[in-house]
Amino acid sequence: MKLNRIKAVLSDKGISQTWLAKQLDKIFSMVNAYACNRNQSNLEALQQIAEIL
Repeated sequence: MKLNRIKAVLSDKGISQTWLAKQLDKIFSMVNAYACNRNQSNLEALQQIAEIL
């Protein structure tokens, strides 16, 4: 079961990872790692992502 749907939601909404990185005040590579499930974000970051999306 896929739990990380950040990449799918971004695609569905037509939002780029670069835009999300700017909204979170993080570098693109960190958001890309979250979206590609290479790095697990902390709960605070997940909350921010959820509020933005």
